[in-house]
Amino acid sequence: MTGIHVEGLAAIALFYVLILAVGIWAAWKNKHAGEAEGTDRSETIMVGGRDIGLFVGGFTMTATWVGGGYINGTAEYVYLPGYGLAWAQAPFGYALSLVIGGLFFAKPMRSRGYVTMLDPFQQKYGKRMGGLLFIPALMGEIFWSAAILSALGATLSVIIDINIKMSVVISACIAIFYTLVGGLYSVAYTDVVQLFCIFLGLWVSVPFALNNPAVSDIKISAVKEIYQAPWKGNINREDTWVWIDNFCLLMLGGIPWQVYFQRVLSASSATYAQVLSFIAAAGCLVMAVPSVMIGAIGASTDWNQTAYGAVPPKERDQADMILPIVLQYLCPPFVSFFGLGAVSAAVMSSADSSILSASSMFARNIYQLAFRQSGIGHRDRVGDARHHLCVRGPGHGDGVANGDGVRAVVPEL
Repeated sequence: MTGIHVEGLAAIALFYVLILAVGIWAAWKNKHAGEAEGTDRSETIMVGGRDIGLFVGGFTMTATWVGGGYINGTAEYVYLPGYGLAWAQAPFGYALSLVIGGLFFAKPMRSRGYVTMLDPFQQKYGKRMGGLLFIPALMGEIFWSAAILSALGATLSVIIDINIKMSVVISACIAIFYTLVGGLYSVAYTDVVQLFCIFLGLWVSVPFALNNPAVSDIKISAVKEIYQAPWKGNINREDTWVWIDNFCLLMLGGIPWQVYFQRVLSASSATYAQVLSFIAAAGCLVMAVPSVMIGAIGASTDWNQTAYGAVPPKERDQADMILPIVLQYLCPPFVSFFGLGAVSAAVMSSADSSILSASSMFARNIYQLAFRQSGIGHRDRVGDARHHLCVRGPGHGDGVANGDGVRAVVPEL
C-alpha cells in the first residue's frame, strides 16, 4: 500500500471519529429531553422532543436529501454525452418536492402531532391495514441506503483503494451506532457537521480541478464539442415524455418519505416545519452546484494528459464514478481527501436518516400499534368503561359492558 493510501485511510478514519464523537455528544446532551413534559422516551428518540429549531433543522433536512447518490449522480449526468445538464434533474426535482411538501403537508402533519407518516393512514384505515404500508416504505429505505452506500464504496475504491464491502460495512455500523444511542438528536447534530464537510470538501476541490492543465474552459465545452458532446446537453423531442416522467418521479416521489416527515414532525412549531422545507429546497440547489461543475470538468478533460489514461471514463463504463475520478486524477492528493470526506459525509448523513426512519416506523406502526393491538385495545376498552361509569354513576348498576359482551364488576374497575 502506498503512502497516499495510508494518508487517505487516516483522513477518513479521522472524519469517522469526528462524526461518532458528535453523535455521542448530541445523545448525552439531550438524554433528558422531553422528560419534563412527560413525553414518551421512544417518541423523543423518533422526533427529537419536537424542539428542533431552524438552524439545526435546516441543516439536517438538507443533508438528508444531499446524499452520496445525489452528488455522484448529478455529476454523472452532467458528464454523460447525450444527457448533460439538461438531464441532471435531481436538484430541481428534489427542491420542488420539498416546496410542495412544505406548502401542502408540513403544517397539517405537524399541527396534528403525528409521530410517523403512517399514523394518519392507521387512523383512517385501521392499525393492521396501515401497518401493511410499512412494507413499501421499508423497501424504499433499503434501496435508498444501498444506492448511497454503493456510492461511498465506489469513491473509496477509486481514491484510497480500499475494499468496497469493508468500507460499506464500517460506514453503516458507525451510522447505526450513533443513531441507536441518540436517535434524531444524534442524526440532526451530525448532519450539521456533515453538510459543512460536503460543502467545504467539494468547493475546495473545484478550483484545483478547474486549473488542471488537462481541463479546457468549461464555458466553451458547455456549447461546443471539444473532447465530447457539449455538457449543457439537450432534450430530444422523442424523449420529452421520458424527461417529464422522470421529473415527476423526482418531484412527487420524495413526498411520501418518512425521512422528510421525521424532520417536519420534529420541528418546534408547525410554521417552522413549513419553513424548514423551503430552506432545504434552497439548500439542495446550492449543494448541487459543485457536483454540476465537477461533471462539467470531467466532460472538458483530455484524459490522455492525466494518469488515468487515454480511454475516458465513459468508454470504460465508469461514468458513474466521474466525481471520485476527477478528485483523484485532477486534484492534488490532500485535496482529493477533502473531496472524499465530502462524499463520506453525504453518505453518512443519508444513511443514518434511513436507519432511523425505518426503525421508527417499525417500532411505532408495526410493533406498538399492530403487534400489540390487542393489549392496547384492552386498555382502551377499560378506559371507556371507567368513563361510562363516571358519567352514569355507581347507582345505575353493578357493572358496565367492556366491549366484549362481558360485564365488569364495578370494584374491579
